[in-house]
Amino acid sequence: MNPNIPNKPNNINASRRAFLQRGSALAVAGVATPWAINLATMAEAAAANATDYKAIVCVFMYGGNDYGNTLVPYDSSNYNAYQQLRPSLAYQRASLSSTLLVPSTTPIDNAGVAREFALAPELAPLLPIFNAGKMGVLLNVGTLIQPTSKLQYSNKSVPLPPKLFSHNDQQSVWQSSSPEGATSGWGGRMGDLFAAGNGSATFTCVNVSGNAVYLAGKQAVQYQITTNGSVPLAGLQSPLFGSSACSEALRQLVTQSRTHLFENEYNRVSKRSIDADLVLSSALTSGPEIKTVFPSDNSLGDQLKMVARMIAAAPTLGTKRQVFFVSLGGFDNHDGLLTEHPVLLKTVADAMAAFYNATLELGVANQVTTFTASDFGRTLSGNNDGSDHGWGSMHFMLGGAVNGKRFYGTAPIIASNGPDDVGQGRLLPTTSVDQYAATLGKWLGISDSELLSLLPNLSNFDVSSRNLGFV
Repeated sequence: MNPNIPNKPNNINASRRAFLQRGSALAVAGVATPWAINLATMAEAAAANATDYKAIVCVFMYGGNDYGNTLVPYDSSNYNAYQQLRPSLAYQRASLSSTLLVPSTTPIDNAGVAREFALAPELAPLLPIFNAGKMGVLLNVGTLIQPTSKLQYSNKSVPLPPKLFSHNDQQSVWQSSSPEGATSGWGGRMGDLFAAGNGSATFTCVNVSGNAVYLAGKQAVQYQITTNGSVPLAGLQSPLFGSSACSEALRQLVTQSRTHLFENEYNRVSKRSIDADLVLSSALTSGPEIKTVFPSDNSLGDQLKMVARMIAAAPTLGTKRQVFFVSLGGFDNHDGLLTEHPVLLKTVADAMAAFYNATLELGVANQVTTFTASDFGRTLSGNNDGSDHGWGSMHFMLGGAVNGKRFYGTAPIIASNGPDDVGQGRLLPTTSVDQYAATLGKWLGISDSELLSLLPNLSNFDVSSRNLGFV
């Protein structure tokens, strides 16, 4: 055989793989349809062999969380600047004394000055986790192409993230390192490495909140579930038209092999979806009962409880590495910041605290790391009774493996038109999302060379700063 001429079966397989990747993406987009063909069609992956279990859980706050009223400046000079920039929106300093964070190492700003911060009062459920050394705070993190100074930003002398301050694009850049239209995210690309090493590749990347580019890999496509579990094929869940024979006919119709490429691949995906539903439903039913009380009327808590149930079922499913995504919307607080934002923060805190307690109950706290993310931070300058789109923000990481009770990154100097302010209190990030992601990926067991291929901007940052050390 001429080695320069691809043989026919390889051409067919290549076409089939390409079709699967595109067809699966379409299936995921249709998660709300009755057929619910929303599974991850996993092709060959460069498996990272893992013998233990680890999972990362992304809690995404859609809309752009207001960082100033989440992690509040507390030392007198920074608090005064914060209060002056938003006189009608600032927390009263006295109300923050019970949620003051006392870290093992004092955070320092770019001028070398020690700073203090407090959690918003509504985040009080997270304080015991911080004090126990199982939660850390990442300061001023955001989308960056490379380290950027304020002068470079003003002169546009370095590449900047595309379409700054745009919701859709910055959500995508956070999750994938590319603007809206990206076809893969860094969570999914990490999943690519572990899918083949899992007992069931389907359950590597799991989304409990809908569809997000974060979990889409080059081969791995997110498996979407609801807070009640997998989505069964409606006609097979109960006898179709009251007839088990009709249900069996439907099963054969949507799973049997076909000669037409499109029909055959559609049926392969259908069969995989049906099989995955049966496997997951059985694993969840036989899994341990979670006694931790999750907050009622809390959509994020419902999502995280399902994540806990999936983690509990991991031994049955044979998964060694998993990447999860949950989310909460409503953070685009151009107005109503004083009324709506505290409610959202309480929702986040109650849900994340319950989830951490559930991992303790299951004995997997050291194997699960949860982290927050959002489109961007917001302005410190007020906009009537809200704030506008910003850039850098503050985020939390928690779990048994987290080197907690510490701040990571550089504390911003709160000053109008200050060295960290690119306008209206928009923070110029000093830590990149790529560094954030690389630290999590390193903990999962991904090599340095693999991280450089997963995170396209990581090579622009000094080797010593790529692992932030929070886990």
